[in-house]
Amino acid sequence: MGPELRAEAVQLGEACVEYGQHLDNPRAVAYYEATLANAAAQDDDRTMAIRHLARSETAIAKPAAAVGDSWAAHYSPGRWAHESGMILSRLGDLDAAEEHLHLSLDIHGLDRRRTRAIVLADLGGVGLRQGDTDGAMATWRDFLDGADGIRSVKVQAALQDMRVRLRRYNGVPEAQELRERAARVAV
Repeated sequence: MGPELRAEAVQLGEACVEYGQHLDNPRAVAYYEATLANAAAQDDDRTMAIRHLARSETAIAKPAAAVGDSWAAHYSPGRWAHESGMILSRLGDLDAAEEHLHLSLDIHGLDRRRTRAIVLADLGGVGLRQGDTDGAMATWRDFLDGADGIRSVKVQAALQDMRVRLRRYNGVPEAQELRERAARVAV
Protein backbone atom coordinates (compact mmCIF):
# COMPACT_ATOMS: atom_id res chain seq x y z
CA MET A 1 0.00 0.00 0.00
CA GLY A 2 1.45 3.33 -1.05
CA PRO A 3 1.86 6.32 1.29
CA GLU A 4 -1.21 8.12 -0.08
CA LEU A 5 -3.40 5.07 0.54
CA ARG A 6 -2.00 4.64 4.06
CA ALA A 7 -2.81 8.27 4.83
CA GLU A 8 -6.32 7.81 3.45
CA ALA A 9 -6.78 4.65 5.53
CA VAL A 10 -5.80 6.59 8.66
CA GLN A 11 -8.31 9.33 7.79
CA LEU A 12 -11.07 6.77 7.26
CA GLY A 13 -10.16 5.14 10.57
CA GLU A 14 -10.32 8.50 12.31
CA ALA A 15 -13.79 9.10 10.82
CA CYS A 16 -14.90 5.69 12.13
CA VAL A 17 -13.62 6.48 15.62
CA GLU A 18 -15.32 9.88 15.56
CA TYR A 19 -18.61 8.25 14.55
CA GLY A 20 -18.17 5.55 17.21
CA GLN A 21 -17.82 8.09 20.03
CA HIS A 22 -21.59 8.47 20.06
CA LEU A 23 -22.48 4.79 20.05
CA ASP A 24 -23.61 2.67 22.96
CA ASN A 25 -22.17 -0.44 21.35
CA PRO A 26 -18.84 -1.55 22.84
CA ARG A 27 -18.13 -4.07 20.07
CA ALA A 28 -18.64 -1.47 17.35
CA VAL A 29 -16.43 0.99 19.23
CA ALA A 30 -13.77 -1.72 19.67
CA TYR A 31 -13.97 -2.51 15.95
CA TYR A 32 -13.62 1.16 14.93
CA GLU A 33 -10.72 1.75 17.33
CA ALA A 34 -8.94 -1.39 16.07
CA THR A 35 -9.53 -0.25 12.49
CA LEU A 36 -7.71 3.01 13.23
CA ALA A 37 -4.97 1.15 15.14
CA ASN A 38 -4.44 -1.12 12.14
CA ALA A 39 -4.30 1.81 9.69
CA ALA A 40 -1.87 3.67 11.96
CA ALA A 41 0.36 0.58 12.25
CA GLN A 42 0.45 0.27 8.47
CA ASP A 43 1.32 3.98 8.30
CA ASP A 44 4.23 3.39 10.74
CA ASP A 45 2.62 5.57 13.42
CA ARG A 46 3.35 3.44 16.47
CA THR A 47 2.10 5.99 18.99
CA MET A 48 -1.31 6.33 17.35
CA ALA A 49 -1.58 2.57 16.80
CA ILE A 50 -0.85 1.73 20.44
CA ARG A 51 -3.20 4.46 21.73
CA HIS A 52 -6.15 3.22 19.66
CA LEU A 53 -5.36 -0.44 20.29
CA ALA A 54 -5.60 0.32 24.03
CA ARG A 55 -8.94 2.10 23.49
CA SER A 56 -10.14 -0.89 21.48
CA GLU A 57 -9.16 -3.20 24.31
CA THR A 58 -11.08 -1.07 26.81
CA ALA A 59 -14.18 -1.20 24.61
CA ILE A 60 -14.06 -4.95 23.92
CA ALA A 61 -13.77 -5.61 27.66
CA LYS A 62 -17.12 -3.92 28.30
CA PRO A 63 -20.25 -6.07 28.40
CA ALA A 64 -22.02 -6.11 25.08
CA ALA A 65 -25.72 -5.40 25.40
CA ALA A 66 -27.98 -7.15 22.87
CA VAL A 67 -25.01 -8.48 20.87
CA GLY A 68 -27.23 -10.39 18.47
CA ASP A 69 -28.93 -7.19 17.32
CA SER A 70 -25.72 -5.40 16.40
CA TRP A 71 -23.91 -5.41 13.07
CA ALA A 72 -20.76 -5.72 15.22
CA ALA A 73 -21.92 -8.89 17.01
CA HIS A 74 -19.29 -10.85 15.06
CA TYR A 75 -16.48 -8.77 16.61
CA SER A 76 -15.91 -10.97 19.62
CA PRO A 77 -13.05 -10.80 22.14
CA GLY A 78 -11.43 -13.65 20.21
CA ARG A 79 -11.55 -11.78 16.91
CA TRP A 80 -10.24 -8.71 18.71
CA ALA A 81 -7.32 -10.77 20.12
CA HIS A 82 -6.47 -12.06 16.63
CA GLU A 83 -6.59 -8.63 15.04
CA SER A 84 -4.63 -7.11 17.90
CA GLY A 85 -1.99 -9.80 17.54
CA MET A 86 -1.55 -8.94 13.89
CA ILE A 87 -1.37 -5.20 14.62
CA LEU A 88 1.29 -5.85 17.27
CA SER A 89 3.15 -8.04 14.79
CA ARG A 90 3.19 -5.16 12.28
CA LEU A 91 4.56 -2.93 15.02
CA GLY A 92 7.34 -5.44 15.71
CA ASP A 93 6.15 -6.42 19.20
CA LEU A 94 6.33 -10.13 18.44
CA ASP A 95 6.08 -11.34 22.05
CA ALA A 96 2.82 -9.44 22.58
CA ALA A 97 1.61 -10.56 19.14
CA GLU A 98 2.24 -14.20 20.04
CA GLU A 99 0.44 -13.74 23.36
CA HIS A 100 -2.63 -12.26 21.66
CA LEU A 101 -2.73 -14.98 19.01
CA HIS A 102 -2.59 -17.66 21.72
CA LEU A 103 -5.38 -15.82 23.54
CA SER A 104 -7.41 -15.85 20.34
CA LEU A 105 -6.94 -19.61 20.03
CA ASP A 106 -7.98 -20.06 23.64
CA ILE A 107 -11.22 -18.09 23.39
CA HIS A 108 -12.11 -18.03 19.71
CA GLY A 109 -12.00 -20.21 16.64
CA LEU A 110 -12.35 -23.55 18.34
CA ASP A 111 -15.79 -23.99 16.83
CA ARG A 112 -14.81 -22.68 13.38
CA ARG A 113 -12.07 -24.60 11.63
CA ARG A 114 -11.38 -21.84 9.14
CA THR A 115 -10.83 -19.19 11.80
CA ARG A 116 -8.65 -21.49 13.88
CA ALA A 117 -6.58 -22.38 10.80
CA ILE A 118 -5.98 -18.72 9.94
CA VAL A 119 -4.92 -17.87 13.49
CA LEU A 120 -2.52 -20.85 13.47
CA ALA A 121 -1.06 -19.70 10.14
CA ASP A 122 -0.49 -16.22 11.56
CA LEU A 123 1.01 -17.65 14.75
CA GLY A 124 3.45 -19.73 12.69
CA GLY A 125 4.55 -16.60 10.84
CA VAL A 126 5.12 -14.73 14.10
CA GLY A 127 7.11 -17.69 15.46
CA LEU A 128 9.32 -17.70 12.39
CA ARG A 129 9.95 -13.94 12.75
CA GLN A 130 10.95 -14.59 16.36
CA GLY A 131 13.55 -17.09 15.19
CA ASP A 132 11.67 -20.11 16.53
CA THR A 133 11.86 -22.21 13.37
CA ASP A 134 10.91 -25.47 15.09
CA GLY A 135 7.93 -23.84 16.82
CA ALA A 136 6.81 -22.20 13.57
CA MET A 137 6.95 -25.50 11.72
CA ALA A 138 5.02 -27.28 14.48
CA THR A 139 2.36 -24.56 14.41
CA TRP A 140 2.16 -24.69 10.62
CA ARG A 141 1.74 -28.46 10.85
CA ASP A 142 -1.32 -27.81 13.05
CA PHE A 143 -2.47 -25.16 10.54
CA LEU A 144 -2.30 -27.70 7.71
CA ASP A 145 -4.26 -30.23 9.78
CA GLY A 146 -7.02 -27.67 10.25
CA ALA A 147 -6.91 -26.20 6.74
CA ASP A 148 -7.31 -29.49 4.90
CA GLY A 149 -10.64 -29.45 3.06
CA ILE A 150 -11.42 -25.78 3.72
CA ARG A 151 -12.14 -23.65 0.66
CA SER A 152 -11.30 -20.08 1.59
CA VAL A 153 -9.42 -17.20 -0.01
CA LYS A 154 -7.78 -16.39 3.35
CA VAL A 155 -6.68 -20.00 3.89
CA GLN A 156 -5.30 -20.13 0.34
CA ALA A 157 -3.36 -16.91 0.93
CA ALA A 158 -1.99 -18.29 4.21
CA LEU A 159 -0.92 -21.51 2.47
CA GLN A 160 0.91 -19.53 -0.21
CA ASP A 161 2.55 -17.26 2.36
CA MET A 162 3.77 -20.25 4.37
CA ARG A 163 5.15 -21.98 1.28
CA VAL A 164 7.07 -18.86 0.23
CA ARG A 165 8.50 -18.33 3.72
CA LEU A 166 9.65 -21.94 3.91
CA ARG A 167 11.63 -21.67 0.64
CA ARG A 168 14.62 -20.32 2.55
CA TYR A 169 14.76 -23.65 4.43
CA ASN A 170 15.14 -25.84 1.32
CA GLY A 171 17.78 -28.02 3.01
CA VAL A 172 15.49 -28.78 5.96
CA PRO A 173 13.43 -31.93 5.34
CA GLU A 174 10.55 -30.82 7.57
CA ALA A 175 10.26 -27.51 5.70
CA GLN A 176 10.16 -29.36 2.38
CA GLU A 177 7.52 -31.73 3.74
CA LEU A 178 5.36 -28.81 4.91
CA ARG A 179 5.67 -27.08 1.54
CA GLU A 180 4.65 -30.25 -0.30
CA ARG A 181 1.76 -30.83 2.05
CA ALA A 182 0.64 -27.21 1.67
CA ALA A 183 0.64 -27.65 -2.12
CA ARG A 184 -1.70 -30.66 -1.75
CA VAL A 185 -4.01 -28.79 0.64
CA ALA A 186 -4.10 -25.81 -1.71
CA VAL A 187 -5.51 -27.90 -4.56
